[in-house]
Amino acid sequence: MNTPLQRSEARPQLRRFAVALALLLVLATAGVLALQHWIDSDDFRARVEREAGDALGVRVTLKRLGVDLWPVPALSVSGLRIETRPALTLDRMEIRPTWSGLLQGRLELATLLLHGVTLPQDGIDAVLAGLQRKKRQTPTPPKDQETQSASALRYVPARTVLDSLTWVSAQGTRITLDADVRLSPQGLPDDVTVNVLKGAMQGAKAHLQRRDNDWTVAVQVGGGTVKGSAQLQPAAQKGAKFALKGQLETRAVEVAALSDTSKPVLSGRLDADTTFGANSATLGALLDLLQSHSKFNVRNAVVHGIDLARAVKTVGLNRGGETRLDTLAGQVTTRGRAMQLSSLVASSGALSATGHVAVAPNRALSGRVSVDLAARAVGTAVGVPLDVGGTLDSPEVTLTRAALIGAAIGTVVMPGAGTGAGASLGDKVGDKLKNIFGK
Repeated sequence: MNTPLQRSEARPQLRRFAVALALLLVLATAGVLALQHWIDSDDFRARVEREAGDALGVRVTLKRLGVDLWPVPALSVSGLRIETRPALTLDRMEIRPTWSGLLQGRLELATLLLHGVTLPQDGIDAVLAGLQRKKRQTPTPPKDQETQSASALRYVPARTVLDSLTWVSAQGTRITLDADVRLSPQGLPDDVTVNVLKGAMQGAKAHLQRRDNDWTVAVQVGGGTVKGSAQLQPAAQKGAKFALKGQLETRAVEVAALSDTSKPVLSGRLDADTTFGANSATLGALLDLLQSHSKFNVRNAVVHGIDLARAVKTVGLNRGGETRLDTLAGQVTTRGRAMQLSSLVASSGALSATGHVAVAPNRALSGRVSVDLAARAVGTAVGVPLDVGGTLDSPEVTLTRAALIGAAIGTVVMPGAGTGAGASLGDKVGDKLKNIFGK
């Protein structure tokens, strides 16, 4: 037990400690207020706008910069606008550092919070093009690039939270989502969750989780599921290519829910098995190099925008309408943003069709479909070749040029049934002529 003398001696020490602590708190508060006043000043904001604009190659404006103390210390940015056409905008951003790094005199980012972000694809492309031009104008020695890449990981946040991020495609379609991304110390995604709030795939939920260099993928979308895995083989040395490959199983997904337009080309329940892979030295080029192959089947399929039966009967240009199918199956191959549909097989009652269709990165369609429609008048099936054109949003089919000539002859010889038969014969004759003359 402490004696009265010991207690009396301890009191002055406690008072001195309390005074020192209070003085430290006052100084810390004054320092934070001074820092906050300096960061929020017009001069500092203009300097940040100028340096950010120089780095991106496009004008940047900010409404406010500040230092927040609650709920945790963070640097906040409000009203960010990158003046591309259209502009990239952000309502609010919070950058939260790690305490351990600050205590050791290093800046390491713990969390990045982005709220109310709008990212038009045209604006993203403009920024990337500007960065590439700047990189070519000011090349960095390879050794310095490696050092910068290694040190840059310190400025990559361990966790990024996206609150209401909207991406706008080049065609103007929008998708809004929330996401939570957690990275490993090496900058690889450890755990990713995504919830689609509006637009294409509205209501979809995705979860990606890593173990070593393998990821498991689970997506709920369109009343069905997409499950699978992906594997990453790291580059053997710095600057070399890494390999990404994986496989997915799609089951009972409503195709229309995957469309990025208000008028989907196809609806029905999709089952598919997909393999994909890519070899790339950078993550930025991954989408352009990614290749995939899928075998698919769509139950209760409806092709919107084209009436194949009417196209055969009228033997001419066809836009609009729809084609209901009992069976629709085939294969899809993608290379970057281009897509090729092959081995297409479709049937519905008296109608059956086979063919192939290519989808260009600008959504333009090209290909050929051969449609067989039972000709009741003569009790046979008539095959009519149709060229596929237009775009995903407005597909169209027309007779091939050789088939059109044959259709005209068939109409004269045998009105009605002879139209389709003539078209089929005309296309075959046209192919023979191409073989003979090499055209």
